[in-house]
Formats: sequence, structure tokens, C-alpha cells
Amino acid sequence: MPFQLSSHITDIQPPPITEVKGWLAAAPADPRKPLIDLCQAVPDYAPAPELVGELGKVLQSADIARYTPDEGLPAVRRAVSAWYDRRYGAAPDADEMILTIGASQAFWLAMSSLCRAGDEVIVQAPAYFDHPMALAAFGVNPVFAPFVPERHGLPDPAELARLITPRTRALLLVTPSNPTGAVLPPAMIRELFELARQHNLALILDETYNAFVDGAPHTLFSDPQWRDTFVHIASFGKTFALTGFRAGALIAGEHLIRQALKIQDSMAVCQPRLTQLAIQFGCEQLDQWVAGKAAMMARRSALFKSAFDHPDLPFSLTASGSFFAWVRHPWPGLDSRQAARRLVDAQLICLPGAAFGPGLDPYLRLAIGNINEEQIPGVIDRLLIV
Repeated sequence: MPFQLSSHITDIQPPPITEVKGWLAAAPADPRKPLIDLCQAVPDYAPAPELVGELGKVLQSADIARYTPDEGLPAVRRAVSAWYDRRYGAAPDADEMILTIGASQAFWLAMSSLCRAGDEVIVQAPAYFDHPMALAAFGVNPVFAPFVPERHGLPDPAELARLITPRTRALLLVTPSNPTGAVLPPAMIRELFELARQHNLALILDETYNAFVDGAPHTLFSDPQWRDTFVHIASFGKTFALTGFRAGALIAGEHLIRQALKIQDSMAVCQPRLTQLAIQFGCEQLDQWVAGKAAMMARRSALFKSAFDHPDLPFSLTASGSFFAWVRHPWPGLDSRQAARRLVDAQLICLPGAAFGPGLDPYLRLAIGNINEEQIPGVIDRLLIV
């Protein structure tokens, strides 16, 4: 008889991308119809050639495989701070960040420092699936603000306020949203910041895709009291096309950073030195390259929205952005997993809406960030034949 597993872990849904890709084993491949993978938001382009060249040089360094300080190399954190100053018009200090193993570890550090079992965190549905999965692992209850299709992925601050209870520890949102692509306007972010401050809660913004927002995402770093309320989750993996390097960061006031470093030391010690040097080079040298990729992704999103406006297409586009499309499928008799499995027969894979929260079976998430413009008509063709 095997040893006993924790029931609150076994009750968590399996990793959705792994689950969906597992369905391919039962789907015969068609060489005339190559697979279109819309499961995972991975830039379809390579890192900048000059970044690749720089990494080739630093690999020859004698200390490349050594530990760094838990929070990351000072020079790298200063470069990150300067990058934020250029993008947001104000920035955290180098001592107000921890470089992490992707945005996911930054989220774990934040939640481990803020919450204990039995607490509640308000999340906007549809929610990035890793967040409620992690909260469940902590024994923290994710309280879902319902998805309202007419708001096209934007939250209703009044609804978030209604959900606050004495057990609430944080408001958690993703902007630009994964899975809808919706971008929270700066004025709404300020309203949510004031709501969190009024109730002495943390406002946690996962801004993994912040490099793909036109203009400053918000002005919170300009507020002298931002450190009392705001917690920022970052990922340079999407910014510099380094997803496999796991290039994240946690940014917060010193009172949270001090506690999070205790967990960092016992969890990962430090972000790999090679990843840190890649981030530093990107922050110091690649502003123009990043701007070009952001413009390309905006153009791709616009082309996808235009292509989706097809008179015979039975799917409807509820929300979209640079990396994602949130789509309503045409089969009311099927739940979202059944609907996603049906698309496997057309050699197209995507994620079921139910992976992103309760009540979302009518929807599918298409990750359009990892296809190029020439592949967009092929996506529409596959959706027309199912």
C-alpha cells in the first residue's frame, strides 16, 4: 500500500497544459495538417541575437555557475530598477526586489509571506490557473469574482469590494490578463489600490506581460505609500523571450521582502546567475528590440481579431490581447474540456475555460502569442471545420 498523500493537494486540478498535451497521444497525426499549438503563451521568436552572443561570452566566466546573493546581484537589480523607471516613470529601489525562478516563484514567495491556511484571496475570474492552484496548496481559499462577458475581461471594483471579508488578505489580478488579454486601465488600477489600502489589504498585480502595454501600465510606483499596499509580480521571460530561463521578480516594500527572503533561501537560494546576467543585458541594451516585439504582437492581435470576424465562424471572441484570445465555443451541450478535446481532432490544441475558474465551461483560451501572422488564417480554418 503506498504512503498517504495530502488530500488538499490531490484535490487540485492537474496542470492544464500537461493534461491537454496528453490528449494528443490518442489523436492520430495528420502530416497534411500540422498541429497548431495554442496551449501555452510562449513567444514564437528567439531572444535577441546580441543577447545570445553576450550569454556565449559570460558562459566562459569562472563564476558563472556560482551562487549569487539570495535577492540577486546588486548590479542586476539596479538595471531592473532603471528599466522600471523608464517604463513606469517611477521605480522600486534595487533593495525592494527579489529575482526569482520565474513569476511563479515570485507569487509563491508573496503568498507564503502574506497568508496562512484559512485566509482568503480575492481573484478575478477567469484567473491564471497557477494562482488558485498555488493558493489551494497553501490551504488559502481563492474567492472568485465572477466573469461578466460584457466587461470583456475587466473586473468590477464594486464586486471585488463586496467580496471582502475579515479573512481577506489580498486582491489578486493579472494585467494584461492571462487568459483574456484584457489590460486594466491605470485609473482602475488606482481605484483597486485605494480599495486595498482602505481595507488594509495587499493589492497583488501579476504584470508578466507589462512590456506589451502601450504606455505606462500604471502610476503606483509614484505614490510615496505604494510599499504599504502594492505587491508586484514580474517576468522578464516574456519580455526578452527567455521563458525557459525562468526570469521572474518579486517587487514589494522592504517589510515583505525581508520575510520573503527567508523563504527564498530555503526554497531556491537564488535565481541562476546566467538568468540574472541575461536580464541585466536585456534591461540595459534591448529597449528598442522589446518595443519592436510589442508592436509586432499588437499587430498580430489586431489581425487575429479581424480574422475572427468571419460570417461562418460559430465561435465568438469575448476578449483578446497581445498573447491571448478568450473565446466562447458553440457547443452548449459540451463542457469546456469536451470542447477542447473536440478541437484536437482538427489538430488544434488550446485550454478549456474550466481550468481558469468555476462557471467558465462555455469558454476556451487560445494562446495566440506563439503563432505568427501567417498562421492566423490556419487557425480560423480549423475552427470552421469542427
